[in-house]
Amino acid sequence: MKVLILNGSPRLNGNTSVAVKEMENVFAAEGIEYETIAVGNKDIRGCVACGSCGTTGKCAFDDIVNEIASKFEEADGLVVASPVYYASANATLVALLQRLFYSSHFDKTMKVGASVVCARRGGCSATFDELNKYFTISGMPIASSQYWNSIHGGAPGDANEDAEGKRTMRVLAKNMTFLMKSIALGKEKFGMPEVEPKVFTNFIK
Repeated sequence: MKVLILNGSPRLNGNTSVAVKEMENVFAAEGIEYETIAVGNKDIRGCVACGSCGTTGKCAFDDIVNEIASKFEEADGLVVASPVYYASANATLVALLQRLFYSSHFDKTMKVGASVVCARRGGCSATFDELNKYFTISGMPIASSQYWNSIHGGAPGDANEDAEGKRTMRVLAKNMTFLMKSIALGKEKFGMPEVEPKVFTNFIK
């Protein structure tokens, strides 16, 4: 099984990486293949609503987003980790996720999602909710832990002192592993949920 991890921090060895490392160790012990990609320091522009992905199945801006899309398609789970900036995720990561989820047309149903957030003090809950919305609009079950998936630290490395936060990450990775394996067994025995035709409505007609 494969997990794709997107680290949205621009600091390669910052506190978000402490959380990711705890998860990586569990995945390795559980025999889960993983790949971590640092995206917070990349030059990623936002969606411009050009609509070309509707016919091509990929984003018109041919950058790392399209590369990640192919890796995401092959993965059984996706971890999205971000530092908190003004009670929100890193804007670079948000730009990537918006384009990634909107432009890629492969079925994401039953891929397991997990969001991880890191802050000095506040804003974790808002960022946690923000990231989870990408999963819930895509038919992706969300992995949970013993607590909301957050870790705390100010200066780089401070999160190593957050024993509860690190344990939260380990429990999260174990629960995510269990979910992915359970879903794989469920697919074999029961198949995937029946897909209904899409219906699009709005608030004016």
